[in-house]
Amino acid sequence: MSSENPEQRAEQGADRLPAQAEEERREQPIARQGMFGAKTTGDTSGYGRLVIRQSPKVTAPRPYGGPGGAAEAGEFDEIADELERALPDFGDAIERVVVHRGELTFFVKRERLLDVARTMRDEPSLRFELCSGVSGVHYPKDEGAELHSVVHLLSITHNRRVRLEVTCPDADPHVPSLVPVYPTCDWHERETYDFFGIVYDGHPALTRIEMPDDWVGHPQRKDYPLGGIPVEYRGAEIPPPDERRSYV
Repeated sequence: MSSENPEQRAEQGADRLPAQAEEERREQPIARQGMFGAKTTGDTSGYGRLVIRQSPKVTAPRPYGGPGGAAEAGEFDEIADELERALPDFGDAIERVVVHRGELTFFVKRERLLDVARTMRDEPSLRFELCSGVSGVHYPKDEGAELHSVVHLLSITHNRRVRLEVTCPDADPHVPSLVPVYPTCDWHERETYDFFGIVYDGHPALTRIEMPDDWVGHPQRKDYPLGGIPVEYRGAEIPPPDERRSYV
């Protein structure tokens, strides 16, 4: 009889990621401390002692399952199989496959992003005709892959969703633009550039879309200062979180 309790089995079945022993979890490096990175008890969330550890970069094992985290081969396996069949050098273009919380993500090498996107759009068995959004994520401790560009695709034909994720370093924040494949990416890539500083090469007009044109910095990066920005109302100013009143 398995020594795992029902909660552990359910968690592993839902995510389809290799199970980790508690010892291995403790050995993972610390990604950050505190809710907002504040280094004192001035963290107004009331939980400045929160410790978040760096997640290991793993590939989900087969079978991938499908919506709901089924343990047997399912919809996600079909998508991966069709993409591998349509893309002869699948192993060179796709760095890893992650199935987490009932969602399928292909991590794509940035130089192969356009090839993979065209295949996802044009292959009849895939037919991901719509890009519903492009978003950014900033992981300051993920050395060499600090910036992530996440592409959300929808197949109207097959009623399926999938994500493509591309990483790039802070020192070279360039990712190919998907506007030639999905024209709706025009606005989404501008917003991601504005907030995260990811430069989409080949974009027809990569300019700010939310912040003023002369704004310095990218507000959704985790190294961007919280608060302390002057407000044009009677000289008021919002102090940074570590200078506000503490509730702990």
